[in-house]
Amino acid sequence: MNVYAFITPIVVLLLLLEIIVSVRGKKGLYNFQDTIANLGTGIGNQCINLAVAFLVYKWYGWLHQFAPWTIPTTWYSMLGLLIISDFIFYWFHRTGHRVNIFWAAHMPHHSSEEMNLSVGIRASFTQRLFQFLFFDWVLVLIGFTPEQVYAVAAVHLLLAYWHHTRLIKRMGWFEKLFVTPSHHRVHHGVNPQYIDKNYSEFLIIWDKLFGSYEEEGEEVCYGITHPPRTWDPLAINFQFWRQLVTDAWHTRNWWDKLRIWFMPTGWRPPDLVMDPTPQTIGYTLAEQVKYRSTPFPAMTGYLIAQVLLGLGYMYVTINMQWPLSAVDRVVLSIGIFGMIVSWGGIMQARHWAVPLEILRLLYMAGTLVFVLHRTGLLPWTSWLTVFVALAAGISIAYFSYQVRRAAHLAKA
Repeated sequence: MNVYAFITPIVVLLLLLEIIVSVRGKKGLYNFQDTIANLGTGIGNQCINLAVAFLVYKWYGWLHQFAPWTIPTTWYSMLGLLIISDFIFYWFHRTGHRVNIFWAAHMPHHSSEEMNLSVGIRASFTQRLFQFLFFDWVLVLIGFTPEQVYAVAAVHLLLAYWHHTRLIKRMGWFEKLFVTPSHHRVHHGVNPQYIDKNYSEFLIIWDKLFGSYEEEGEEVCYGITHPPRTWDPLAINFQFWRQLVTDAWHTRNWWDKLRIWFMPTGWRPPDLVMDPTPQTIGYTLAEQVKYRSTPFPAMTGYLIAQVLLGLGYMYVTINMQWPLSAVDRVVLSIGIFGMIVSWGGIMQARHWAVPLEILRLLYMAGTLVFVLHRTGLLPWTSWLTVFVALAAGISIAYFSYQVRRAAHLAKA
């Protein structure tokens, strides 16, 4: 079972509730473009989790044979696993902020300049892989099974999700032991005093024990010191990876080509540093200029509809209860990544987004019907085939009309 397929509906429900509260209360917690980028990143990340699950069950399954015993599944053993996992995650998270290559894997989650539950979905494509590859394998050698580790990791992720909100202020005595939204808002802050603070995800005691705790005081400014300035999930995810690769390629020193990956976050080869490092790193709300872009016109309702359709397509892709092969899931995942990149292009009115959007609609419709028919889940003449064809046709017609209309008005 893919545990992420189980927790996804819970995450979506909480997100919808916060959006409703924000809109009805006119709280202004959500920027539409940022929210779509967050959702696109989260949808794409679900496909990556399929590969991570394969790694966990295969590699961890082999590794588990070296454990001295197998710990049975009971409520107290799973609670113990959750606490141990939280302690290990603290150090993984801390490393993710202190070492270049690990920051590359973690940075996308911090790249949003907002704070709401959709930011909790803005997950890095590579962070979960790094977590299981470099840290959580210790849990298997202790005696926990791969299934237990993977399931508790999903629960841990869900417990950390609700922290990404501004609706909940302070929580009194609860904050002395557990991580709350106030703690995590600080962690996402780019204010100088908030940078690299509050790494804990479930128990705040780790930050208090190891000197990384910071109380929320000044209003938090969210983001990173070098914002990506794009809504493209691929560009967001690989921004810092690209910088590391570029620096490693261009530096003349062979030792620097190797050590750049494992140096403290932000370190660059001396022969590539043009400007001196500023004395104060970070900025406040008064200094922040948030990224906004001009999209193709009349796209708000269209993108909302595409998100809903994309969620259905994603659920088919990640549902491990259905008899889809690995190749089927890869084929469907290609459509998902084409979709989320296209959304970013639409919100930035990129010319390449027009053919990409039409192509990905045709591709997603065709692959969905083909895969479901090939696996015997639905016949060619089913109601779903008709619905998919209509959804793709109407989407292409509406999108093409609005783009042509905008081009005509621009020439007039």
